[in-house]
Amino acid sequence: MRRLLVARLIQSLIVVLIVTTISFFVIRSAPGDPFSYDAPNVTPAIREHWRAQFGYDRPLPEQFARYLTSAAHGQLGYSFQLHEDVSTALAQAIPRTLLLTGVSLGLSFILGLVIGVAQAVRRGRWFDRVSSGVLMLLYSLPDFWGALMVLLVFAYWWPILPAGNIVDQVLHDYMSGWDAFVDRMRHLVLPVVSLTLLTMAGISRYQRAAMLEVLPSDFIRTARAKGLPEREIVWRHAFRTALTPMVTMLGLLLPALLGGALFVEKVFSWPGMGWLAANAITARDYDLVTATVIVGSIMVVIGNVLADLLHVAIDPRIRE
Repeated sequence: MRRLLVARLIQSLIVVLIVTTISFFVIRSAPGDPFSYDAPNVTPAIREHWRAQFGYDRPLPEQFARYLTSAAHGQLGYSFQLHEDVSTALAQAIPRTLLLTGVSLGLSFILGLVIGVAQAVRRGRWFDRVSSGVLMLLYSLPDFWGALMVLLVFAYWWPILPAGNIVDQVLHDYMSGWDAFVDRMRHLVLPVVSLTLLTMAGISRYQRAAMLEVLPSDFIRTARAKGLPEREIVWRHAFRTALTPMVTMLGLLLPALLGGALFVEKVFSWPGMGWLAANAITARDYDLVTATVIVGSIMVVIGNVLADLLHVAIDPRIRE
């Protein structure tokens, strides 16, 4: 167990280093730099001075070495778009992204597992056919298009929820504690619904297939021969066995969920990491783009390590 954890941590460090290297050089291979924007009051001489001041006039290998040194000391650079340290911007954005993805991931797994089990138990019946068609439709939708449709229906055609931002920008500071909490939850609903619908479909299909493999097993037939209630057979015996491969899917789902969060945060103006990254790419904000990619990769590898540990906890055979 300890050797497995150490090996996974070493692999995670290597992955983060590779991702850092790729993101650093890819963003700098695009035309322009953070000082290439059109500003009539900024002369070319001033731009060159800024490039020299922040080291953008030096060779890329030297820039990369300096960036790694700074990152190792916890200094992720300066955001020219936001006019603040990248660490400060990320400290505000990361909790918002974790809130959005955490709630969406929890709801997706709960709903996906329940629907997948219900489909497997009622295989071939009307519920299985109808729900499979609806979920397949949701699964095939692009992230940004699904978010736009949710925004269009529930914020414009049927305006019952706010269209964007994390809170009401005008009234939130003047609200009482409960009203402020309700305002924050109302702004959270549409982004969470968008992410949940897009990820729930894949989880339910995966759970349905896992349950269909378990239900014909000998131990299930033995449980039925003993006269155990069908509900207990399904949820205590079949579901627990079919849950093991779902833990593996949890690790695979995290990168897709973070990628989907980028589009969802941009559509709903949710000021999280995805929103920061999208705006930083447009502005060629090198340090902010690189830092968001690094933090995203760290979140993914942490999620994969936790999924491995959970897999070990569920399946005792791995601990042997």
